[in-house]
Amino acid sequence: MSQYPLGLRVVLRVAVELGRLGPVTQYDLAQDLALAVELADAADTVSMRHFGADDLGIEIKSDDSPVTVADKGAEQAIRTILTQQRPDDAVWGEEFGSGQSASRRWIIDPIDGTKNYLRGVPVWATLIGLEVDGEIVLGMVSAPAMGRRWWATQGAGAWTRSVAGAVSQLQVSDVDRISQASFSFSDEDYWLERGARTGLRYLIDNCWRMRAYGDFWSHILVAEGAVDIAAEPALMPWDMAALVPIVTESGGRITGFTGQPPLSEGCAVSTNGQLHELVLRVLRPTA
Repeated sequence: MSQYPLGLRVVLRVAVELGRLGPVTQYDLAQDLALAVELADAADTVSMRHFGADDLGIEIKSDDSPVTVADKGAEQAIRTILTQQRPDDAVWGEEFGSGQSASRRWIIDPIDGTKNYLRGVPVWATLIGLEVDGEIVLGMVSAPAMGRRWWATQGAGAWTRSVAGAVSQLQVSDVDRISQASFSFSDEDYWLERGARTGLRYLIDNCWRMRAYGDFWSHILVAEGAVDIAAEPALMPWDMAALVPIVTESGGRITGFTGQPPLSEGCAVSTNGQLHELVLRVLRPTA
């Protein structure tokens, strides 16, 4: 294992020590996790090269969201590696769409938080999810400007690497009352369209603390036990795929607002599990 870079050796050591990574199709999750580290490293190299640059080649897409040369370059770097190492796997990315269908599919957001990225705010990340037979079995979130990384594989827990390089396991909080809960969301856009603005106001008015951390960060904080509830009413699959195993393997729950899988609903609420059914009742769509 000494031939691998330090960051990859740490992740592989965790996988080996856990000893619970069973086979998935022709690859096992330890191999997929090692590859996800390589993908994140490649994306980090591209995104950090451009972060803070004067000319990011900003374009506005059809949905009015911005895209930069870093978004495109990071996704292309990931796709190049996957083409070489997993030629039979499908890839679905925010910037270049999806190609062939397959039982194994990598779901990629090259930069989640592009608006932060182009303004020099360090809260953005590359999100890498692996779906096998319709189930998300691996998630990798890399936030290089924050010096942080988080990952999870099915049945093996969720983990993080600190700025100092220490690896530790994630665990959600044990808060069981809304009045004691910390709530995070992105902004107030799309809540009315989702029929959940009343629920949003209830959470804002009744939670112990409310902050709009936004994007991947809200849900990661739930997995870390720092936040108890995170919700966003309008998301794409690449915004959520990597987060699903990280939240669930840390002991939490992540669903859509009606309790269905988040990728099928186009929205996500993450909780520590104890609060989930109550929050779903609060967010139930109203006329």
